[in-house]
Amino acid sequence: MPVGSPKPQTVATKKYEKKAGFVSKSYKLRRELVDQFAEACDKAGISQAAQLTKMMKEFIEQQE
Repeated sequence: MPVGSPKPQTVATKKYEKKAGFVSKSYKLRRELVDQFAEACDKAGISQAAQLTKMMKEFIEQQE
């Protein structure tokens, strides 16, 4: 759970994320690439998370 005195909504969000199996990952990438990716996602009208999920699934399928 969150540290300190979190608001009830923060606690509820963290509880949901844990139950749903969400995790936060951190990667170090070049700023230029990240900015280009964000711009491309905006142009395509898709969230960055949705596009990353799609690309990860496609890559996993290719490796099977």
